[in-house]
Parts: sequence; C-alpha cells; structure tokens
Amino acid sequence: MDVPQRPFQNRSAQRHSLARAGLAVVAALLGAVNLLGQTAGQTAAPQELGIQLGNQLGNQARQILERLESLERSNRELTEEVRVLRGQLAPSQPRSEGPELEEQVAVQGSRIEEQAQTKVESGQRFPIRIKGMLLFNTFLNSKQDGVDQYPTVAAPRGEYSYGGASLRQSVLGFDYRGPEVFGGKVHASMLMDFFGGSGQALDQSLRIRTATMQIDWKSRSVSMGVDKPIFSPREPSSLAQVGVSPLTGAGNLWMWLPQVRLEQSFRWSDTSGVRAQMGVVQTRELPYQPAGDNVSQVEAARPGLEGRYEFWHDFGGGRRFELAPGFHVSTSHVAGDAVPSRLFSMDWLVIPWRKLEFTGALFTGENVTHLGTGGVGQGFVILGPQEADPLPSHGGWAQLTVPVTERFSFHFFSGVQDDRNARLPTGQIGRNLAYGANFFYRLAPNVIMSLETSQVRTSYIQMGHRLNNHYDLAFAYLF
Repeated sequence: MDVPQRPFQNRSAQRHSLARAGLAVVAALLGAVNLLGQTAGQTAAPQELGIQLGNQLGNQARQILERLESLERSNRELTEEVRVLRGQLAPSQPRSEGPELEEQVAVQGSRIEEQAQTKVESGQRFPIRIKGMLLFNTFLNSKQDGVDQYPTVAAPRGEYSYGGASLRQSVLGFDYRGPEVFGGKVHASMLMDFFGGSGQALDQSLRIRTATMQIDWKSRSVSMGVDKPIFSPREPSSLAQVGVSPLTGAGNLWMWLPQVRLEQSFRWSDTSGVRAQMGVVQTRELPYQPAGDNVSQVEAARPGLEGRYEFWHDFGGGRRFELAPGFHVSTSHVAGDAVPSRLFSMDWLVIPWRKLEFTGALFTGENVTHLGTGGVGQGFVILGPQEADPLPSHGGWAQLTVPVTERFSFHFFSGVQDDRNARLPTGQIGRNLAYGANFFYRLAPNVIMSLETSQVRTSYIQMGHRLNNHYDLAFAYLF
C-alpha cells in the first residue's frame, strides 16, 4: 500500500515556520533597541520617541500573530491527515454488512453477464453471440472413394487412392436473443459451412446448414426453420464427417429440411417426464437412380407430417435413460403416380454410469431416400407411366462413448441401411454398412484433436461388394 508523504512534509514545514517566527521576534526586539540607540543622541521629544517605538512594535506583533494563526491552521490540517492515515493503515475490522454485500455481488454478476452477452450487438440492439468451429482435416482414402473427402458409399470402381487436407467443414454460426413475444422468450440460431461447390481450390461455397427461430414458454415451444428431421435428432460424434451428418447412407436419416414444429413437455415427477414434438416438414424429393424420361416428372418438394415422443428418467449421479419413438408420413409424386413415404423410428440414450454412454436410432419403412440416405439406392421403383411403387427399407446406427477423462474420450460407431434387394435392378445398392472409431482429446478447453478410422462396405445388386477405408486427423478450434 502506498503511504502518503504529505503529513511528514507538513511537520517539517511547521518546524521551519516556528524558527522563522522566533527570528522575527528577535529581529523586532533588536529593531527596538536599535531605535532607542539611534534616538538617544537626538533632541526629539520623548513623546515622539514613544510613538515611533509603539508603531514599530505593533507592526512586528501583527506579523507574528498572523504567522501563528497560519501555523495553527496547518497544525489542525496535519492532525486530520494523521487521523485519516492511521485509519487507512489500521487492520480492517469485520462489519456485519452481509445483505448489502450479497446485493452488491449480485449486481456485479449481472453486469458481467450483461457485458458478456452484448459484446456483439445487432442493428435492433439485441445481443448476438458468435459461435462455430475452425476445422482442419487431413485425410486418406483407399481406392473406392469416388474422389470424395469422406465417402458415404464405396464406389463400384476405383484405381487410385485419394488424400489431402481441407478446411471446408469449418462451421460459422450466430445465436440471437430477442424480446418477449406472447409471453415467451424469442431466440434464433444459424449455422453455415464451406462445404458447398465441388470442393476444388476455388469452389468452396458458403452455405446454410441449419437455421431456426424459436419461442420458448415454461413447458412448450414453437420453432420454424431448417433442421434435422423431427424423428431423428441424434447423430454420432465425429470431426471427420461434418459436411454431412456422420453415418450418412448407413442408418442416419439426417437431411436438413424446412419445418415448423411444436413441442410440449410433461413432468411426471422431478426425475421423469415426456417431451412430445409434432411438426410439418418440406421433403426434398431426389430420384438418385432415375429411370429414363420419368426423372422430369418427379415433384421436387412435398409436405410431410412428423412426430417424436421422448420418455426420460434421471436416476441421479449422472445416470439417465431416454427412449423416443417417432414417425414420418408424406407422399411423393413421380411418373404421374402418388408414392407413399411411411417410416417408424426409435432413438435412445442410455447412461448406466458416468463413464459409459450408449446412443443410437433404428428405422423401418418405405420410400425414405429423400430423408438423407446419401446416394444409397432409391426411394421407389418406376414400373412404367403412371406406375411407381415405394421401396421398402430399414436400418439404423449405434454409438458407444467412453469418456476416460474430461479431456479424453473414445467413440465406437456402426450403422447400416438395407433395401429390399428383390425390387432393385442390377447395379443398384442393396446394402450399405459403415463402422469405425475415433477419439477426442482436448489440447485446451476449446481446442480438440481427433483421429478417426472407418470402413464402408457397399453391396451392389449382382456386382458383389466394394469397400473403402478412411483415415482422418482433425484439429478443431471452437469459438
């Protein structure tokens, strides 16, 4: 602690002032004696001599009194400064200001939180939070890669392996916090990446991945935007496959679709409840294996109805169980015919103890290609003009996560999609299987290194099996 020096300087000044005052008194007396000596030999009248001597002594006395008053004022100021200094140097005594201190801490905490939320501000004066991931991938594929960074199927032919490095899967996003509407809190988010285009050096376009706007009340919410299908919210963990959802074409139906959804939560107790979701989606109808001129007759988008009902229970100590059945219903228009799309799904999360996590999803139905199967087969078979039949399909995926420490975790995953082979023509994909493993290691709280290896096994009708191996080393910087 810095100690002020002024009081000690004032004390020195006081000693010098007292010395000067004493000298002034001596000078006055000497002046009076000198005046008497000078006038002793003169013929001035004694009355005049007395007047002169009185004036001389009076002037000197007034000067002495003025200096003494100044010294007294300085002494009072010095005394006050010494008292303040002693109060500063004395050990602080505990005071009973608990409520006032807690209130001040709460105010400061709210101010810090407010500053953290308003580092970026929109034109409407509402907070915006920037989020995302700078992702650098180095990868190597074996021959049947189709010259893709991460093949979702093994190509029927391949002569050369393919490898390289890429930043295309980096993700940039924003979170918006808005006002209250109809008694609910409004927030929105948008995520983009650079996975558009062909992937060549000068063709890496920015594109929208997901974007939602949502209003939250105490137990319900309404959202609209582009997101994963309502019946399939989960996905495996991977930093190697981010441009499309991991295990695309191998059991993970992920296609980001325009949608409007309503969610309602019910709590049976403090540890269990159900979350119901219903919504309308817009499908993306793509005949991956078109038949002749009928491709121009496919209606590109159709409305669909989806739902999901999640039952959950919290056992405490980090142990949790979630089970959610779901469905999809829509109709494709192709070749002058209406082809139904029907699907039933089941996804789950099981955490028996904090060092083990088991997640996954299953589906069965018909005409599901438009929901994001990554080029596996087709959703229907065109038999002729105004005649098309839906193609039955089933599949799913599962992942086992082992969080060894807070920084280090292993992930083992596998998935499959299987279409009914008897309905497929020669050369089409009847079954696609993928499996692999990776680990995440946090070099820092927001820096992750990942090493992944996986294999895709694709079965072609009357052409046998093809496989592709993929190896990926990734570094992610989260912001």
